[in-house]
Amino acid sequence: MKRYIIKHLTIYLAKVIDRKHLVLFFAISLSLISIGCQDNSELDFIARANIIPAPNELVVGDGYFKIPRDLMIINAPENFKSATTLLHKYLGSLGAVGFSSSRPEETASFIFKQNNSITNEGYILTISEENISISASTPTGAFYAVQSLRQLLPLAIENTENAFIENIKIPTLIIKDEPRFKYRGMHLDVSRHFFPVEFIKEYIDHLAMLKMNTFHWHLTDDQGWRIEIKQYPELTTKGAYREETLIGHYNDTPQLFDGKRYGGFYTQEEVKEIVSYATARHVTVIPEIEMPGHAQAAIHAYPELGCTGEQIPVATQWGVFSTIFCPKEETFTFLKNVLDEVIPLFPGEYIHIGGDEAPKEQWKKCNHCQKLIADKGLKDQHGLQSYFIKEIETYINGKGKKMIGWDEILEGGLAPNATVMSWRGTQGAVDAANQGHDVILTPTSHAYFDYYQATYEDEPTAIGGYLPLKKVYSFNPIPKKLQGTKAAKHVLGAQGNIWTEYLSTEDQVEYMAFPRMLAMAEVAWSGPTQNLEEDYTNFLIRLEPFLERLDALDINYANHLYDLEGSVVKTESEVFYQLTTPTNGKVIKYTINNGDEQLYHQPIKISEDAIINGHVYKDELAVGRKFTNTIHYHKAIKAKVEINVEPHPSYNAGGKQSLINGVTGSNTRFGDKEWLGFWGDDLEITITFPEPTKMSKISTRFYNANGQWLYAPIKWEALIILESDAVLSNKQMINSDEQLVFAEIKLDIKTYLTKQLILKIPSYGTIPDGLQGAGNKAWTFIDEIIIE
Repeated sequence: MKRYIIKHLTIYLAKVIDRKHLVLFFAISLSLISIGCQDNSELDFIARANIIPAPNELVVGDGYFKIPRDLMIINAPENFKSATTLLHKYLGSLGAVGFSSSRPEETASFIFKQNNSITNEGYILTISEENISISASTPTGAFYAVQSLRQLLPLAIENTENAFIENIKIPTLIIKDEPRFKYRGMHLDVSRHFFPVEFIKEYIDHLAMLKMNTFHWHLTDDQGWRIEIKQYPELTTKGAYREETLIGHYNDTPQLFDGKRYGGFYTQEEVKEIVSYATARHVTVIPEIEMPGHAQAAIHAYPELGCTGEQIPVATQWGVFSTIFCPKEETFTFLKNVLDEVIPLFPGEYIHIGGDEAPKEQWKKCNHCQKLIADKGLKDQHGLQSYFIKEIETYINGKGKKMIGWDEILEGGLAPNATVMSWRGTQGAVDAANQGHDVILTPTSHAYFDYYQATYEDEPTAIGGYLPLKKVYSFNPIPKKLQGTKAAKHVLGAQGNIWTEYLSTEDQVEYMAFPRMLAMAEVAWSGPTQNLEEDYTNFLIRLEPFLERLDALDINYANHLYDLEGSVVKTESEVFYQLTTPTNGKVIKYTINNGDEQLYHQPIKISEDAIINGHVYKDELAVGRKFTNTIHYHKAIKAKVEINVEPHPSYNAGGKQSLINGVTGSNTRFGDKEWLGFWGDDLEITITFPEPTKMSKISTRFYNANGQWLYAPIKWEALIILESDAVLSNKQMINSDEQLVFAEIKLDIKTYLTKQLILKIPSYGTIPDGLQGAGNKAWTFIDEIIIE
């Protein structure tokens, strides 16, 4: 049998460090030399101190603690059992330790101490040459200390097969650590696609490993009701199953379905089992029971709960549907009875009631609803939603729980004690915090892990968007408008979300969650970065070896560390193409227009149409995926561009320059660096040429995916400012077909010497009733503006 021996170790000088200096002061360099040995040889291991999330403080010494065969745990408070059990699991799996509490403390190898001066979830981990000591004030803190220690142990602890290691050395160090935010969460939607109990447990294990303390469990939606309610059995016999499921993407034309009945649900006993499992790992489970919208599965089971009384199917498509709970006494009785069964299953302080994406068109047409608005003196349907939410919150508060809802619960007036989960940006959090309400930040721009995470065309199908790892890492849960204010204290923390419309398997969920979950965990535990470039480089240095642990855990993570990223960069007079890869120490090779392969040293000069191909090399071997991009060297590529409004933060990866950088957006999705997205804004785009330029044609295109609220504008206007300062105006209607994904515009004009071009593009406006997203502002997505 071949064995691997670690040949040498280098430790930088011991210093107290924070995350900013982590790469400099607690890097431990390892070289692994593979040699053939006899079967009876020993396997040695020396730890690397690459901990995620990064500790607040760390002091690295110049010695080692060798884990002995007779490791003892003594003086562990009884309430620290979760921590000692976890430690026993990992060290015991190595076959190298035993446990006892009979020896004096001074002879022990491992010591737990309760120190009430340490914050609630904080801990101090001290590793000397004599022993390992953990101090904490709570079982949670002790548990998190063991999770940090776990990352200093061999990968073999994650998989007990052939796990015997004789010599395990850990560097002497002191870690003083505590979380920046109280709430550190991950969400999982099990309505669109259902996942078994064992996978939910694994998901919770992953959260605990990263010191995340909340699992937001999205249990009900239009496509399936997933929790047993004994008083209403048809919620699961009928509401938990749909007749078929959409194949491919919602934007595909024509839409296709698999024709297979699909569903499942969790019994109350299974829910108890999962909650108990999470509690033992210091993870609180928050159930989400959607209301008043996203109720189609429930109303399928009990049609009398809706406004029309009509029998409707469980939804087989994705999106937002007009079906909504009718705010009548019968409905409130039903929901309160449901809550009566849900609340005892979840010991945490919160119940999530959704409250998002609730179309009001059925309420507008409902005589009962209109009478209720009049009788209660409500302003409109938004006031009716507020009335609905307050009725439910009062009931939840009466049961000793707090209510959380998505930021739409602000509409019409916020319920008195509600906590707001801000997803449509950060303004909802700002408004709620300024009113004295607690908030949790989970904006689409940084926290929606169902978005694409790379621009390669072979990425698995996703709902849209573009959220690379670095952007997650850049997230600051405290919005700018709250920084430095008293209201900032209401920011509880942050959460990553996994919506599963396009994630039907466990592997797909893991691919979208990892490694972005690690970045969110570090944001929530260690706090937002103060220097993105330094801190992100440091994070990647720790992440690269951490991926080996994910391998050992059999997690199907997305590895984009060896991807290439290309971007057009400009000087006053020249255009270049820059290639980068996230991690250090790699080599980039490229070709231009299918020429000879070259070593990349500096940005590539571009002076004509170009096709760039590239690859990353590690240890002289090609790694990652082949990169390809095409640059169209049109007449605006050297120009400057201004926009009257900023693109939406979720769809601004390339910035305004992406409108004239010579690179067109994807033909299959609007989630990349080239498409810019605007939510309800009228656009005025100004392109200024460096010198008067002959121009005879203007073209661009708009994404037109109405089911995702993307609408091509109805009209546009081009103002052409000539060299003589004369202004020519050309207005056009835009022909868009809802069956076509793109609406293209082309304007052929007489050749003019032009110094400036202004494009005025009004938003489509409000989405009409009866359509997906009715009543909401339409999105405008625009691609490259090509000037010829």
